[in-house]
Amino acid sequence: MTRNQILLAALLAGLPAAAAAQSPAQEPQQRPELFEALVQCRSITDDAARLQCFDTAAANLQAATERRDVVVVDRAQVRESRRRLFGLSLPRLPIFGGGDDEEEEQVTSIESTITRAYEGEMGRWVVTLEDGSTWAQTDNNIVAGRPRAGQPVRINRAALGTYMMRINGQPGVRAQRRM
Repeated sequence: MTRNQILLAALLAGLPAAAAAQSPAQEPQQRPELFEALVQCRSITDDAARLQCFDTAAANLQAATERRDVVVVDRAQVRESRRRLFGLSLPRLPIFGGGDDEEEEQVTSIESTITRAYEGEMGRWVVTLEDGSTWAQTDNNIVAGRPRAGQPVRINRAALGTYMMRINGQPGVRAQRRM
């Protein structure tokens, strides 16, 4: 066996393990204990005992949210967080979704207005948007019209984890979000 054949065999042998490591089996999300306690109150048949259970569980849940041990967010807040984090490489966290409809809720583009623009290294533009995010041009394409505050900008998710930024309707340039 040649050296290349040995390397190929080792690579092919490692593919199933690598695939398993990248896509672990989805386990059902565990609900917080305080929420489970509240739900369990529904099974109590005696009215007075059920009311007492609900009162206690609700008070415990409220106290936990005030201490920030438990955080309650609705779907609109999750969508807004995804939009604000657009362009940042973050780990997949269950607090930002994880349901069956996650694909349809992915943010694929944002539209905003430039609040600040300046020419950075090698003539590449850096723009700050209304939401405070900063985007920097990564390619060497020429931006025909100088970007200015107040101009509209659209940033789309492109191939291979890249982003295309269109300033004031001009042809797009590759861009990357800065922290």
